Amino acid sequence: MPHNPIDRERVKRLLIRGTNWIGDAVITLPAIAAIRRNFPSAHISILVRPWVADIFRGSPLVDEVIIFDKRGEDKGISGLFSVIKRVRRKEFDLAILLQNAFEAALITFLAGIPERWGYATDGRSWLLTRAVPLSEGIKRKHQVYYYLELLSSLGLETGPPEFHLAPSDEGRKRAEALLSSSGVDFSHPLVGISPGATYGSAKRWYPERFSAVAERLIREFQAEIIIFGGEGEREIAHKVVKNIQGKATDISGMTDLSTLIGALSLLDLLITNDSGPMHLASALSIPVVAIFGPTDPATTSPFGDIHKVVRVPVPCSPCLLRHCPKDHRCMKLITAEMVFAEAAKKLEMKESYGRK
Repeated sequence: MPHNPIDRERVKRLLIRGTNWIGDAVITLPAIAAIRRNFPSAHISILVRPWVADIFRGSPLVDEVIIFDKRGEDKGISGLFSVIKRVRRKEFDLAILLQNAFEAALITFLAGIPERWGYATDGRSWLLTRAVPLSEGIKRKHQVYYYLELLSSLGLETGPPEFHLAPSDEGRKRAEALLSSSGVDFSHPLVGISPGATYGSAKRWYPERFSAVAERLIREFQAEIIIFGGEGEREIAHKVVKNIQGKATDISGMTDLSTLIGALSLLDLLITNDSGPMHLASALSIPVVAIFGPTDPATTSPFGDIHKVVRVPVPCSPCLLRHCPKDHRCMKLITAEMVFAEAAKKLEMKESYGRK
């Protein structure tokens, strides 16, 4: 049952505890947009880890980004109490915890925030003033609705999901400069390939198959191929480039998050595993062909009807395992021909979406 509504005019300062990973942070954007609509006059701050901060900097959804750097200056117990002190000084009236962790509730409790709302997860209900039970049904819906249901259960108005993500001017300029200096011809279709996935090897399709798709796109669409990846995915990106008979531009490990968003915004299509760049491109309304194996497209697919998930149903999928204990059949059965066919359809329809 929904909670009794709060007097929204009394909420002058509101804290959101954001999620920790890029894909999860993007998925929360509709919920954050709904929070902004419910509290239009409140000063809204978001507490996040440093590597997702650029999703929110400059966003109309929040007024302030507070960094919680557990691997740096906020490391350990002393770092935790430093964050608590910083939050306490801001005198928030309400905290909405999109992150499910016990620590999120502990920080807001010890910071003296009088209203603390979130899901009743991780044994933290006693720290919350409104703890929403987690229903079995919501676990089977797309995670966009997971966060929106939290808000509706708290008595807030949600409405249709809205994604507010756009490249910063500086991020887009850096992306254009990087690609231009690498010889990318912007008059050709720009196709991104993101062959990595931080969760584990089970989520990764095979580099040589990405290469085969790229070769056909170069040959049949004169596509400019741009390989994306983080610092730790350079080896995978190199394997993709090495097997392409034709030109490909590898920018793996060369972009911060702001520049990555800028580069993705320039694409006509992204071909990717279930990954953070997949969700970023989706939120930017860039068509995505997403390759799914062990993860569940019902809950984490790119959101929207311009995208396509390529998946072969097998009895053991979705298993949600980091590493396959069997033969990785969920990925092995996905052929380069299958992915190319979907990519070709998207490029043939690209005029419907328009160049970003």
